[in-house]
Amino acid sequence: MTGRRDESQPPAQANRKQPLGPWQIRERCFNVRSRGLDPVEIRTFLHQVADELTVAQTALRAVQEENVRIKNALRSWQSAQSANRLYR
Repeated sequence: MTGRRDESQPPAQANRKQPLGPWQIRERCFNVRSRGLDPVEIRTFLHQVADELTVAQTALRAVQEENVRIKNALRSWQSAQSANRLYR
């Protein structure tokens, strides 16, 4: 793992259609050179990042579901208010 990227190439994330999943982080492998980084440290770090990503994605889904619930409640309230005005 060199940690360097060819600057002429766009970041891999920019080309990605779907968000990176925790399993993709856990399964990611790097070429290790004889004087490179410790593969155990890399694997430990990737698992930590994947765990944190799982927590973040779970929280995001909860917020998105709450957003839908609130929008639906607002639409119902607006419809009820509109109907009340018609009958006055």
